[in-house]
Amino acid sequence: MSTRQITVLGECVADAFAEPANASHELALRVLPGGGPANTAVALARLGTPARFLARLSGDVFGRLFRAHLEASGVDLSHAVAAAEPSTLAVAELDAAGQATFSFHARNTADWQWTADELADVDLSATACVHTGSLALVQAPGGVVVEEFLETAASRATVSIDPNVRPLLVRPQVYRARLARWCALADILRLSEDDLGLLLPGTPPEQACDLWHAAGVRLVVITLGADGALASLDGERVRVPAVAARVVDTVGAGDSFTAGLLHRLGEGGLLGGRLDGLGLDEVEEACRFAARVAALTCSVAGPNPPWRDRLADLTTAGGS
Repeated sequence: MSTRQITVLGECVADAFAEPANASHELALRVLPGGGPANTAVALARLGTPARFLARLSGDVFGRLFRAHLEASGVDLSHAVAAAEPSTLAVAELDAAGQATFSFHARNTADWQWTADELADVDLSATACVHTGSLALVQAPGGVVVEEFLETAASRATVSIDPNVRPLLVRPQVYRARLARWCALADILRLSEDDLGLLLPGTPPEQACDLWHAAGVRLVVITLGADGALASLDGERVRVPAVAARVVDTVGAGDSFTAGLLHRLGEGGLLGGRLDGLGLDEVEEACRFAARVAALTCSVAGPNPPWRDRLADLTTAGGS
């Protein structure tokens, strides 16, 4: 069975990492192409899923970097918009565990300026799943346009959302106010334990899953860092262990997990509708696969997901 296309919609972000400079009182920045949706599209394509990325790509130096990176990874950019606005920049600081804190330079940048006309003629006939999330869903003026596109897409494809809360740029209250709407649109909700803490402070993961199921989403997956992941399908739950790896940093790990999850479900022919044929065993297997993809991403610097031929480098405990 050939895997059908997954269409990803969202931002590209230039991730700038501080490095030692040659002179005192200077700061050198190493810039890598990133952004949650872009990372997911790249990971999907490298895993072998036909991935199309709906993006607004600037013509500036960062935009050219994004385009080259996406095309080299095999991502379809046939519907990318050539944007006049500048690219979004994020400066990352890494702690001792490789966790990144970002400061964003994102005012009036290309990623948030979606218009209805730019998405009106997107053909979804070959698309099994539409994935979006992160800042594209909440940043004005384009966030409302992206929501309207999802509403149209939901009648034709599985819908996947990753909120990827960025509290320094958008207040968590904005995400909370719109999350019920997203759950009504989505079949799959993937988020991190940090996202959970910002969206529903003090709420146990299992209780959060039940709240989001009640709002309409069938499959909720919460990644828990070194503790693996919790998956809940209509209230039936399974926990999947993390994969041991040498961690360089965790940038892009959640995006890679999402890609691994969607790739595996797509390989099994389980995307394209409302997940009617999906069982908990398939969810567990897909999450185990996703954990491998995320671990390999953590083993290299920046958001650099693995190609399919690297997957044999790691195995999960008790799974493939």
